[in-house]
Amino acid sequence: MAAEFSSCVEYGLGLSKRVFYGKESVPDPSAMTRSSESYLPEAPMVYAVVPDPSVVDNPDIPSYQPYVHGMCEPPALIPLHMHGIAMEIESYLDTAFVTVNGTWRVHCVSAGKRCDCRVAVPMGDKGSLLGVEAEITGRSYSTQLITAEDTTNKEKVAKDGYFLKRQIYTLKVPQIDGGSFLSFKIRWSQKLLYHAGQFSLSIPFSFPACVNPVSKKNVKGEKILLNVNTGIDAEVLCQSTSHPLKEVRRQSGRLSFSYEAEVSSWSSAGFSFSYTVCSSDLFGGVLLQSPSLRDFDDREMFCFYLFPGNSQTRKVFKKEVIFIIDISGSMLGDPLENAKNALLASLSNLNRDDTFNIIAFNGEVHLFSASMELATNEAMLKAKEWASTNLTANGGTNILLPLKQAMQLLAKTSDSIPFIFLITDGAVEDEREICTIMKGYLTSAGSVCPRISTFGIGLYCNHYFLQMLAQIGRGYYDAAYDADSIDYKMQRLFTSASSVILANITIDALECLDSLELFPSHIPDLSSGSPLIISGRYEGSFPDSIKVRGTLADMSNFVIDLKVQRSKEFPLDRVLARRHIDMLTAHAWLLGSKELEEKVSKMSKQTGVPSEYTCMILVQSLQTDNGKRVPESVTIQGVYNKFTQLNKTESNRQKVIVLGNLGVGFGNLKATVENKAPASEEVKPADPTELLFKAASNCCSQVLDRVCCMCFIRTCSHMNNQCAILLTQVCAALACFECINCCFELFSG
Repeated sequence: MAAEFSSCVEYGLGLSKRVFYGKESVPDPSAMTRSSESYLPEAPMVYAVVPDPSVVDNPDIPSYQPYVHGMCEPPALIPLHMHGIAMEIESYLDTAFVTVNGTWRVHCVSAGKRCDCRVAVPMGDKGSLLGVEAEITGRSYSTQLITAEDTTNKEKVAKDGYFLKRQIYTLKVPQIDGGSFLSFKIRWSQKLLYHAGQFSLSIPFSFPACVNPVSKKNVKGEKILLNVNTGIDAEVLCQSTSHPLKEVRRQSGRLSFSYEAEVSSWSSAGFSFSYTVCSSDLFGGVLLQSPSLRDFDDREMFCFYLFPGNSQTRKVFKKEVIFIIDISGSMLGDPLENAKNALLASLSNLNRDDTFNIIAFNGEVHLFSASMELATNEAMLKAKEWASTNLTANGGTNILLPLKQAMQLLAKTSDSIPFIFLITDGAVEDEREICTIMKGYLTSAGSVCPRISTFGIGLYCNHYFLQMLAQIGRGYYDAAYDADSIDYKMQRLFTSASSVILANITIDALECLDSLELFPSHIPDLSSGSPLIISGRYEGSFPDSIKVRGTLADMSNFVIDLKVQRSKEFPLDRVLARRHIDMLTAHAWLLGSKELEEKVSKMSKQTGVPSEYTCMILVQSLQTDNGKRVPESVTIQGVYNKFTQLNKTESNRQKVIVLGNLGVGFGNLKATVENKAPASEEVKPADPTELLFKAASNCCSQVLDRVCCMCFIRTCSHMNNQCAILLTQVCAALACFECINCCFELFSG
């Protein structure tokens, strides 16, 4: 779908040449000459969906347009001119909430004509769409979450919304008049990255030149507001920023910045910001929050966090590492090559006293060595040669066999921490059995049990199985949905999971509570490459301070006292919602619990964070006679009935749009068995209106749409009479031949 989307935008940019802006306003030619890679949005964008090229014109200054034969299949996408943009970012711990308010104009559709408008929302690392609101003259739309049961009458409503890539979601707002202004409010959450004691935030905010309004009279206002609340009573230092931010406020643990300017062209660079917390040693804290009045769970909420600090002298545990890599037939090509590169790069970062092994699996198991190997230069060279020979894609998928083999290899670990890194792109039937068996292994192994980290590739593997396995194994989980990001994300996971500086962590206060629900259910180690965040719900009395204990790499005991505080300005429920929903979903999958599924659904609707058990819909608000909005119902059936009772006309039949799944699903066994290549995109919902016209008519329209109208008129004006007569006769003859051919086909049929 990403390739099709890029092609539609490329065609739309060519089609937009038909729009005449007047003699004094000429569009920038550079806006039309872009590489195909840049046609995917790198900032929130809105496009006019144009199935009929004849509607393309300036709504203010109608111009002569040559008649166009045929329709665009699939519809062309013309980027709309943007007239204002403002972005507000709220950053808490490792999560950022982004709100973008923008105004666009349907500048390319004739007055009196209509078109659908498609909004595309690119999000940063592990982004999650929280909501979209649209305001058009006389109408407004907003998204809301409903349960899966509420979609029983979904055949009566439109279906739309899908991922172009895993971090770019797109949805459609129907039937907007040419020349109208659209205001969108788009909200999403994403994660901050942590590296070498520094938090960094990267947000897609790069707009192409073609969205700049052509008229020089339009004043373009760009605004960014950034609030950072670390939850830590320590000084925060800004390290870098992509835009000229001005510091507005500075308090202990908090920073506020703003940027506002009138610009000649919109931002052409993504927004980035990084900061550090001044501390050379381990530091952390505990935050408490009481449930809100509308919270279905009346238990208290807590969040424990521990950061590794900026010290580079902290010793890291010795490691015994086994990489388990999927070489089934579906990994053929870039997925396996990129995973292989990441594996070899991760091996090169091992210390010389670390040991390692590689297990490749499909239907069988292939070992690099019968025992663990020291990470010497000679062993690395042998591993590289072995990988080039043995890591070839073929066969099926069996995950349990290599995991059992790895457990046997790591059974005699004593003075180091064993790690297992599982990389796969497939789903298997015995996933629940695997979790049960691994839980038994790890429970019997005690404090030196292997840490299991998992990495999923594409959409066909069961990401909740991989998350559950990582929780059981006190490890980490990550995923790559396209081949290009496998190398970087695999290396990031290895660095985050393996550089352990504090192991076997316990929190004294948790043992004294009346009841406790912990996320994750097993406390991982603290790594120098990632902060440790533990959260949950509890009943009982939380002390004013807690003691955290663990083991350092020199095998000495470590104890730190952390202060407990309540912060009304720190929205724990929002910050922890994505984390809790994902972990509860993994438990619901493992146990097959309907009760947990309902709990996830309630939490999703309460916090506005999508889940596997809720569905997002786009609802049009009703307008009463006095201009007030009618409150929206929480079910599709209720909304549909309300609209159909008020008005049965064509314009009011389609009031609810069911958006495509915003989750990752529970894997695809059939695709795994068939060895299908890892999928990074979902199937685009079919639109019957887009299937009426095919390539024959489209071919003619593509040629004609790219003809400049003024050039054609000037050319005709320079023809002499004889040439004009000849051209007329040729056109008439061709038309006659086409009519005869049409009659022949009709009568012969």
